[in-house]
Amino acid sequence: MKKFLLCISVLVGFVATAQEQEQLYSFNFENVNLSTAIDIIEAESDFRFYFDPSWVEDDFLISENYINQSMEDILYDVLRSTKLNFLILENRVILSKGNLIHNDLPSDYFGEGPVSEEKAPIFYQQYENVETETQDADRISFIGKESKTENNNLFEITGFVRDTKTGVPVPFATVRAQNGTINAVTNEDGHYQIKLPTGLNTLEISSVGFQPYSRQLMVYSNGELNFNLTESVNQLGEVVISGESKRNVRSAVTGVTSINIEEMKTIPMVLGERDIFKAAIIMPGVKTAGEGSAGFNVRGGKSDQNLILLDNGVIYNPFHFLGFFSAVNAYLIGGADIYKGSIPAEFGGRLSSVFDITTKKPDMEKFSGEGGIGPVTANLTASIPIIKNKASVLVGGRATYSDWILKQLDEPELKNSEASFYDGLIKYVHDLNENNSVEATGYYSHDKFSITSDSLYKYSNSLVSMNWKHKFNDDLKSEVILTHSGYEFGIEYQPNNPNAFEFDYRLSETQFKTKFDHKLNDKHDLTYGLSTKLYQIEPGNFAPTNSNSLLEGMRVENEKGLESALFLSDSYKISDELLLSAGLRYSFYAALGGASQQIYEAGLPLSDATVIDVREFDENEVIKTYGGLEYRISARYLFADDFSIKGSFDTNKQYIHLLSSNTTQSPTDSWKLSDYYVKPQTSRQYSIGLFKNFNSDIYQVSLEGYYKSMEDIMDYKVGAQLLLNENLETELLQGKGKAYGVEFLLKKTEGKLNGWLGYSYSRTFIKLDSEFNEEIVNNGEYFPSNFDKPHDLSLVLNYKLTKRYSFSANFIYQTGRPITYPVGTYQYGNAEYTLYSDRNAFRIPDYYRLDLGVNIEGNHKIKKLAHSFWNISIYNVLGRNNPYSVYFVTEEGEIKGYKTSIFSIPVPTITYNFKF
Repeated sequence: MKKFLLCISVLVGFVATAQEQEQLYSFNFENVNLSTAIDIIEAESDFRFYFDPSWVEDDFLISENYINQSMEDILYDVLRSTKLNFLILENRVILSKGNLIHNDLPSDYFGEGPVSEEKAPIFYQQYENVETETQDADRISFIGKESKTENNNLFEITGFVRDTKTGVPVPFATVRAQNGTINAVTNEDGHYQIKLPTGLNTLEISSVGFQPYSRQLMVYSNGELNFNLTESVNQLGEVVISGESKRNVRSAVTGVTSINIEEMKTIPMVLGERDIFKAAIIMPGVKTAGEGSAGFNVRGGKSDQNLILLDNGVIYNPFHFLGFFSAVNAYLIGGADIYKGSIPAEFGGRLSSVFDITTKKPDMEKFSGEGGIGPVTANLTASIPIIKNKASVLVGGRATYSDWILKQLDEPELKNSEASFYDGLIKYVHDLNENNSVEATGYYSHDKFSITSDSLYKYSNSLVSMNWKHKFNDDLKSEVILTHSGYEFGIEYQPNNPNAFEFDYRLSETQFKTKFDHKLNDKHDLTYGLSTKLYQIEPGNFAPTNSNSLLEGMRVENEKGLESALFLSDSYKISDELLLSAGLRYSFYAALGGASQQIYEAGLPLSDATVIDVREFDENEVIKTYGGLEYRISARYLFADDFSIKGSFDTNKQYIHLLSSNTTQSPTDSWKLSDYYVKPQTSRQYSIGLFKNFNSDIYQVSLEGYYKSMEDIMDYKVGAQLLLNENLETELLQGKGKAYGVEFLLKKTEGKLNGWLGYSYSRTFIKLDSEFNEEIVNNGEYFPSNFDKPHDLSLVLNYKLTKRYSFSANFIYQTGRPITYPVGTYQYGNAEYTLYSDRNAFRIPDYYRLDLGVNIEGNHKIKKLAHSFWNISIYNVLGRNNPYSVYFVTEEGEIKGYKTSIFSIPVPTITYNFKF
C-alpha cells in the first residue's frame, strides 16, 4: 500500500539535500488514465511514487508524447489538471492532495515575528475530497491545489446549502468567514458566493430553524463546496418572520417583509386556519377594510394594486369564503416576500405591492407529507420522489365540510344555504444536471355559495407555471418562465323561475418571461430580461335559462391587451458601507381589437347623449397604446454592521383595473383593461427608513416613512352600472390619490419569549375633480379613502414554556374606517330626500381584538409514524362586537343606523396538524 503520506515525506524532506537529476526522459501516453501513466513511468525509469490511491482521479485520459524532458516538467504537465502536487526527492516522487510539500523552512522562520497562519506550510493534516457530502468538522476541505506561482490573494467559493433530511435548498442562510468580517447570504435556491483569502479559512453557516455548522477549508483556487444543515428541534415553537438575521439591515431594499408560514403556525387565527394573508395584515403597512374582507390595502393602495404571484403565476382572487380564508394552502407554501416599497424592476403591472409566493420544494429522497384537520377544513400534502435526488412531485389538496355543517343546523335559512370551497396544487421539480433544472406548477381553486335559496354564486382561480433554470457558470444564470392564469365567476338564478338566468365572466392572462442574473464583478450584480403578457377578458355573458323567460340575452364585447416590458437592475456596491440598487423598467401596453368604440363629442362629458360616432377595430388591430419608463432606485448606508439607513424612489404603471362598487373586494367584481378612454394608473413613492439590530441580531427594529402620489386611479359615478355595460367609460371616474405614513416594527426572533410589535400611522386620500359637475365628488377636494385607518397596532407574542408547550397571543387595534352618514333631509318638489355628508366624513367605531392560543408539539421521538402539532385557540377572547359596516334605513319616517359584525363572540378552535 502506497501510503507513506505527508508525515514521512516531510520528515524526509527536512534532511534531504539531493536535487532532481538532470537526466531527461521520453514517454508516449496514448489515451491512458493517471494510474496507468504512473505505472508506465515507474516501469520505464527508476522513479517510485508514494501516494494514497484514493487521491488519483481516473476519469480523464492523457494523450501526450514527451521527448527528452525533465521529470519535473513531465509531472507538472501530467498533474496540471488534477488536485495533486508533487515533490521529487532523489528517485522518489511523493504526491500530495492540494497542498505543496516543503523540503525547507520559510526564509523568515527564525526571523522577526511568527509565520502567519495563512502562509505557514501545512506539514500534516487530515483532509478529504471537497466533492463528498460527508461533513466532519474535524477535517479540512481543500479547494484547488497550492501553487508556487499563484499570486491571487482572494478566490471565489460557491456552492449550495441544503436541508440534510429533505435535500431542499435553504434560502437566506448566512455564510460567514474570518470571524464575521466576510459575509454572504444564500439566495432562494440555496446558492451562495463568497470570496476568501488564500490559505486556511473557517466557514460558519447558520439559518433560522437549523443547527449552526462550521467547517475549515484550505483555499488555493476558485472552487465549489456544498453544505447540508440539520433541522433544529429547539426552533419548532418559535414565531419568526425573517429568513435571515441581518438581511433587514444589509440589503438595499426598503419596505420588504419575508414570511415563512411554517414558522407562524403558533399565531391564533380565525377557525384555526393558517393563512399567509391574515399573517401579512398584522404587519405594518398592510391593512384590510374590515374583518372577513376580501382584498387588502398596502401603503394606501387599492386592493387591485397588489400583484399576487404563486410560483410566478398571477392569482386574481386569492381568497376563499368571501375573504375568511386564503385561496393558497399554507401547507404548500415555502415562503413569501412582500414588496411594499422598493419593488424589483423585474416585477410590474401593479402600483402598491408584490406578494411573491413560492411553494415548497418537494422532498427528493423519500416519501413525506403534512396535513391538518380543523373545524371547517381538512388538507393533506405529500412529496413523492420520482428519481431519487433528481426528480420529485409535490401534491396537495384542501377542502371544507362547511356544507355538511350547515345541513345539521336547525335554522331553515342556514340549512338551505351553501358555502364550500376546495383547492389543489401539484408541483414537479426535476434537476436535469448540475446546470439545468425545470419546475412546473398547476393550481386550481373553486368556491360556491348561496346565501339565499334562489341564487348560486361560483368563482374559481386556475394557474399553470413552468420554469427552466440554466446555469451558464457561477456568475451567469438564467430563467425562462411561461405562465397562464385564469379567473372566472358565475351566477345562477332560480332555475325553475320564468326570470331564471345564468351569468358568467372570464379573465385570462398568458405570460412569457426570461431573466438573467449576472455577477459582473465584486461591485456589480445585474438582473435583466424581458416579459410579455396577453390579457383576454370576457366581460359578461347573460343568458335566460327558462324557455318561457321574459329576459333577453346579452353578451358584452371581449377585451384584449398586450403588455410588454424590458427591465434592467444593478446592485452596485460602491463601498462596504454604501450599496446602491438602481433599476429601469420600460413597459409598453396596447389595447387590441376586435372591438367597437364609441366616439364622444369633444368638450362634453362621456354619456349616451354625447355619442357622435362608432369606430370599428379589426381583430388584433391596435386601439390605443400607453407606455413609459418606470424607475426603481434604492440605497443603503451602513453606519455599523447592524445599523443602516435606506432610501428609495419608485414609479409604477398599472394597465388593468378592478371594478367594484363595494367597500371591499368581492367575487363578482370585474376587471377592466386600459383602452381608448381608460388610462393606466401611475404612482410615485418616496421612502426612507432606519434599521437596527441588537443583542446578536435577536432584536430587530425598523422605522420607515413613505409618501406616495397616484394618478388616474379608478372610481365611479353614484349608482354606476358596472356589469353588462357595453360603454363602461360613461360610468367611470379617474382621479388623484395620495398616501403617507410611518411604520414601526420591533421583533424578537429567539428565546422563550419571541414575536413582534408593529405600529403604523398612515393616511390615504382621493381627489375626484373635473370640468363637469356630474364628475365632481366632494367639491373636487381630497377626501379619505374607504380604507383610510390612521392608527394600526399589532402585538404578536409566543412564550415557549418547554420544547413542546408554548402559549401565544395577538392583540390588534385599528381606527374605524371612513363612512358617509346621512346628516339631514330636504324638500325638492313634493318629495323629501336624505342629505348626506361629504363622502367618508365620519368613521365607524374603532376595532380591537385579543386572541389567545396554546400550542402542543407531539413528542420528538425520531422513529414514529407521524409528528403531531395541536393548536387550541380562542379568537376574539373579549367578545368585542367590532362593527364590519354601518348602514341606515328609514323606518316610519325616521332614519335609523345599524351596524353589522362578523364575530361578536369568542370563537374557540382546535386544530390538529401532523407530519410524516
